[in-house]
Amino acid sequence: MGRHAAGEDPVKRRQIVEGAREVFMNVGFDAASMNDITRAAGVSKGTIYVYFENKGELFQTIILEAKQLIFEDLRATLNAEGPAEDILKRFSARLATGMTCEETVKAMRIAIGVAERFPELVRSFFGGHPENLVDTVSNFVAARIETGELQAENPRLAAVQLLELSTGHLWKQRLFGLMDAPPSEAEISEMAENAVTLFLSRYSART
Repeated sequence: MGRHAAGEDPVKRRQIVEGAREVFMNVGFDAASMNDITRAAGVSKGTIYVYFENKGELFQTIILEAKQLIFEDLRATLNAEGPAEDILKRFSARLATGMTCEETVKAMRIAIGVAERFPELVRSFFGGHPENLVDTVSNFVAARIETGELQAENPRLAAVQLLELSTGHLWKQRLFGLMDAPPSEAEISEMAENAVTLFLSRYSART
């Protein structure tokens, strides 16, 4: 195998990201130092700076990767064939699972803690990306309006309401430390069932 150019070795980059993830999740953003990250990643500080400009860029990379992992699964769920109700229940459950897992909650707490100084870090997760989740759900609603399953004057508003119904209670309890561990499968299933039932009571085109 040929040698990789500086900053282009995917194995080395992954090694740095995983080391940084370990440090950030253990001590948070402010307490994490580049020395800590070099030890956890098993590389020199010079090597880290070949791949990443600073620890802010490293943390943003970790946030974006977590978001992409969750959102890719959710988009695939919405793109599946089947009745809207069944798809939305699976989507709602997977969304709640992803948003309440330990790593996501820790990452969001860290991002919120540095929001005023580094607003771009929060925008990385919550901001207006061209393929953000609100747009993805809005497109699903619009498509199911065309099939006659749903009706909504404002598909985007409907999408926002579904996301809030699916995650609001459990996610906020996890985020603020009122729930020490991720909710059980039964709790998530109940939340998803109720969320979709409420959503369809307003937006179903079928009586």
